[in-house]
Amino acid sequence: MPTPPSTLRLALTAGVGLALLAGCGTSSDSKNQTSTSHGSSHKIAVTASTNVYGDIARQIGGDRVEITSVISDPAQDPHSYEANTQNQLTLSKAKVVIENGGGYDDFIDRMLRSGGNSSAQLINAVEVSGRTAPKGGALNEHVWYDFPTVAKIADRIAAALGKADPAHAATFTKNAATFKGKLAGLEVKEADIKKKHDGEAISITEPVPLYLTEASGLVNKTPEEFSTAIEEGRDVSPKVLQETLALYSGKQVKALLRNAQTSGPQSEKVESAAKTADIPVVPVTETLPKGKDYLGWMTSNVDALASALGK
Repeated sequence: MPTPPSTLRLALTAGVGLALLAGCGTSSDSKNQTSTSHGSSHKIAVTASTNVYGDIARQIGGDRVEITSVISDPAQDPHSYEANTQNQLTLSKAKVVIENGGGYDDFIDRMLRSGGNSSAQLINAVEVSGRTAPKGGALNEHVWYDFPTVAKIADRIAAALGKADPAHAATFTKNAATFKGKLAGLEVKEADIKKKHDGEAISITEPVPLYLTEASGLVNKTPEEFSTAIEEGRDVSPKVLQETLALYSGKQVKALLRNAQTSGPQSEKVESAAKTADIPVVPVTETLPKGKDYLGWMTSNVDALASALGK
């Protein structure tokens, strides 16, 4: 995903003194982290790269965990995020660390290497998923839109928390089972979409929701050159742009799924073309919207897709 002009970039400065580390809790950098509790040393310290994984860990760990999500602001791009001293200090104290992997949030690995926290249990979502790049193609690293993968991640989180706090391992396992039960309801919704719309065409601006659309039986008609260029922040060639715009003027697709966390003249032109052709636009995001938990967020995404296809 390209870095939008409004993205807040925070540089991790080499050689930061102890005085800065001591004062970082009151700096503006602290706004880039969200924590579910404070001053709870008896709780398991969990650091997640984004609030997506932070929320999943919260639902499994309950009041036995203290969660810090490094990225929770939609204006921040995990692909290009540069960690700060607050992040480094928090990560150095974590017992469990959850990252997406696949090149999405490399700042976590950089901090772990430089911070010396070798004792933390590291959960890499892409590795847990077993997903790999197709032959001749690129890995779609947005595995939190893949519900079977999220179920595996829930189990892995429960196991890590149980190792950190054996006395409550059974509770974590039970909470993960409850979470996966609700997740199964989303897979039922995907199956219902597939039953009604199998083989129908959609388009995207970026590959963010493709695991969801593929599980729903939908076919992405967007030229790969277009979505790859938008994700990487590159200009789209005039030829590819015209091919993409023709999807809407020719009414070749039933819906456009647009990454609402990025903007640019070419993705905006595509959205405008879809609206002009009365093709529904379904916004998707990479981090939790304010006031939503993971399950509520994904329920909204699946329902919005179903509604758009039904028009």
